[in-house]
Amino acid sequence: MDDAILAEEEAMLEDMRSRVSGFEKERGNLIPILQMIQGRHAYLPPEAMDLAAEHLNIPVCEVYGVATFYNQFRFHPPGRHPIKVCLGTACHVKAGDIILENFERKLGITDGETTPDKEFSIERVACVGCCALAPVAVISETVHGKMAPSKVEGLLLRIQIEKEKAERERESGKREGEK
Repeated sequence: MDDAILAEEEAMLEDMRSRVSGFEKERGNLIPILQMIQGRHAYLPPEAMDLAAEHLNIPVCEVYGVATFYNQFRFHPPGRHPIKVCLGTACHVKAGDIILENFERKLGITDGETTPDKEFSIERVACVGCCALAPVAVISETVHGKMAPSKVEGLLLRIQIEKEKAERERESGKREGEK
């Protein structure tokens, strides 16, 4: 794990600590605490469970029990480029599951997971409301309709190329600023 990710995680933990301390130490604050953490950080890291349990003086297993009971909570950080693959009726009929499998295979993760570099996450969704474009995948809020398994690699490659281009431009800008 690189230093930037470690620093980001440490800052997130410090933010959670300071915000949780503002809640009264009542069992009824468990769900509001979990909602606050997810609202700020888009998921519930394991440290959040420990923090909530410690603050409320309840067992960690109870916190996990509550968090896993409600499907509103996610336990993996979303990637910088979240991928939602529609598996609603129209997309399912037009092989949306094959599109999902292709993304999973290319990224080496499954539904609900995030790549180790935190670039991508995959989520299957019931419907994105673009049935006429089935099958559909949404990547970073951009809808990609009439998806085909052969398009998956190209979409991921395009994102990687754009990332590398932005990094080169940043480096070039730094060198220009040093002159």
